[in-house]
Amino acid sequence: MTAKRQNVQIDGRILYLTEDEDLLKKQLYGYEDLAHDPDRKLIDNISTDELTPGWVCYYYDETLARYCLVGLRGGHVKPDAILNGKFGVIVSGVSKGCGSSRETAPFSELKAGVQLVIAKNIEKIYGQNCQNIGLLTSTDFGLIERIERGEEIPIAEFTKGLDPIATSIVEHGGLFAYNEARLAGEVSPPQVATAARPMTLSEKIIADRAIADAKAGTTGIPAVQPGDALFVRTDVRFSHEYVTPMAEALFKMGLGEDARVQDPSSVFAFRDHLTFLDRVMPEAHVKMGLKEQAASLATVQQSFTERQGIRLYGEVERDGQQAGSEGICHNIVIEELALPGQLVIGTDSHTCMAGVLGCFAFGVGSTDMANSWFTKDVRVRVPESARVNLTGALKPGVSAKDLMLHLLSQPFFKSGDGIGKVLEFGGEGLSSMGIDERATLTNMAVEAGGFTGICEADQAILDYLRDQRGVDPQSLEGRLFRADPDASYCHVFDIDLATIEPTVATPGDPRNGIPLREAGRDVKIDIAYGGSCTGGKKADMDMYAEVVRKAVDAGHSLPDGVRCYIQFGSQKIRDYAETMGYVQLFEQAGVELIDPSCGACIKAGPGVSDRPDQVTVSAINRNFPGRSGPGQVYLASPYVVVASAFLGRLGSPEEL
Repeated sequence: MTAKRQNVQIDGRILYLTEDEDLLKKQLYGYEDLAHDPDRKLIDNISTDELTPGWVCYYYDETLARYCLVGLRGGHVKPDAILNGKFGVIVSGVSKGCGSSRETAPFSELKAGVQLVIAKNIEKIYGQNCQNIGLLTSTDFGLIERIERGEEIPIAEFTKGLDPIATSIVEHGGLFAYNEARLAGEVSPPQVATAARPMTLSEKIIADRAIADAKAGTTGIPAVQPGDALFVRTDVRFSHEYVTPMAEALFKMGLGEDARVQDPSSVFAFRDHLTFLDRVMPEAHVKMGLKEQAASLATVQQSFTERQGIRLYGEVERDGQQAGSEGICHNIVIEELALPGQLVIGTDSHTCMAGVLGCFAFGVGSTDMANSWFTKDVRVRVPESARVNLTGALKPGVSAKDLMLHLLSQPFFKSGDGIGKVLEFGGEGLSSMGIDERATLTNMAVEAGGFTGICEADQAILDYLRDQRGVDPQSLEGRLFRADPDASYCHVFDIDLATIEPTVATPGDPRNGIPLREAGRDVKIDIAYGGSCTGGKKADMDMYAEVVRKAVDAGHSLPDGVRCYIQFGSQKIRDYAETMGYVQLFEQAGVELIDPSCGACIKAGPGVSDRPDQVTVSAINRNFPGRSGPGQVYLASPYVVVASAFLGRLGSPEEL
C-alpha cells in the first residue's frame, strides 16, 4: 500500500527573497539567517523565467538544482547558491511562479533541497506543478515561526483550501505516487454530485468531458461548479522540445521503460522553441556546452515521437535552405488541430490561445503531461470564471493587444485576484473583432495568472473552420456550447471598445499597462520586435504592413542603431504575407524577417537584447525580467511596435 504523509519535518535554512539586496546576499553568501519580519519587503511577481531562465531549461535532470533562481532580478543568485546554502524554505511576496508553465522551475527548487515555498499567493500552474512533484507550498506566513522552533507540521497545514484530488496528491508526495495508489484501488477521486445548474462556457465543456466511469471509459456528467475536483478526458495533448524530454523521463520513471502512449493519434510534438537558438547563444553559454545540450532536446524528442508513433511538427526547408519550423505550436493548434467543445492541454502556458475556437485549453507541466500520455485524462479543479463583456468597436489604430494590456492593468489582476480564473470573452463587441484579434485575448489570459481564456464559437469561427480547415459545420453539432444567460461569474468587466486607447506595459510585468500617451516621448528604443504566437498572426502582419507602408510613403527610414524584426507564427502565415506583398514591402523598408519559431519571445532567436541598457518594444505576451534578454522590454501592439521602430522611440503611427 502506498504510504500517505501525516506530518512533515522541514529542515534547512529559511531564505527570504527580499528587495534589500544586501540582506539577500548576506543570506546567500554570508550564511546569515534572518529573523522573520512581517514588515520586510519581499520580492513580488517572481516568474518561472527567473527561477529557471530559458538556457537552464536545456537541462531536465538533477542538474537543474545548480541553477535554481539564477535569473532572479539583480543577478545576485549565482550557480549553486541555493544548493550550497542548504535552504529548506523559500519565502517571497505576491504572485510566486507567474509566467511560463515550465516544471523545471519548481523541480530546480526541490532538487536544490527546498521542501517548502511560502508566498502571499501561488500562481495556478506553478502551484499544481509543485503538488505533482512533492514540493510543498503555503500562503500561511504563520508557519515560519513553527518551522524555526523545529515543530513537525501536520500535512493538513499544506492542504488547506485544496480540492480532494490535490489534497490526496500532496499527501502521497506527488502525482505518480497518487496514481500508483489510484490504479491499485487504494484511493479514488470523489464523485461529482453537483445538481443541474446554470453554467459558464468553461463549466459546460468540463462537465461534457468529465470522466463519468473510468473503467467503462464514459464521459459526461450533468453539471459542475467551481471547486469541484475531477478528471477530464483530453482531446488534444501536445508538447514541444523544451519540455518533451523531461516529460518522457518522468513517463519512464513512473510507468517503466516500455510504457506506451495511449491513443498517439491525439498526441502532437513541436520543434518550435529553439529553432534559431544557435544564432543568439552567448559565447559563454557555448563554452558551457549548452549548444550541444540544447540540440539534444530536439534529438530526444524526435526519438520519442518515432518510437511512440506521434506526429512531430518539425523544421522545414524552402529552396533548399533551412526555413524555421512548421509553426509555433499555438498557431498550428488553431490552424489544424483543435475544435470547438474540445479539451486541449499543452506543456506551455499559452495553450490557452486555442480557446478562441470555443474549446477549453490550458497549460500543464511535465508531470501532468506524462501522466496524460498514459491515462488520456488530466485533473481539473473547476475554476471560477470572470466575464468580459465587450461592446462597440475598437478605433482605427487600436488593437486587441491594447485591450488586453488595459484589462491586465486593472486592480483585479494586479492584486492577484485573477489567479486561476477563466476569462470568458463575449458580447457584440467580440463579434466585431477578427479571429486573430480574438486569439490575442485568449492568448494573454494567462498573463493575469488566469487558468485560461475562452470565446464562444460563433458563425465567424464556423466559417473559418469550413473555409480554412475544411471542417463541415454540421460535424460540430452538439459541440457548440454556450454559457447560460444566468450563469454565475466571480467578476464582470463591461468594456466599451471605443474607449480603449493605445497602451503599453512598462518593463517587468504585463500588468504594468499605461496609456501610450503617458509613457513619454523620450523612451528611446534599440529593438522593435513583432512576432511570437501573440504577434505573428495574419492580422498582425496586416497591422505591421499598414504602418510600414505609411512610414515609407512619408519618407521615413529606420534610424541608425535601431533594428526592426518581424517573425511569422507559421509557414501558412508566411505564405499569406508573401501573397499580400508584405514580404517585399518589409524587406525594402529594412525590416529583418525571421522564419517561424518562438524565437526572441523566449530569448532563443534574433530580436533579443544582449545588454542591460538596451530597450525593446515588443509584440510578445510577457516582459518579465530576462524574458527576452537582459534589456528592458515594453509590450505594445503591432501598430506601436513598428511605428516606434521608425520613430526611434515609443510612439504611435499618427506621429509618422
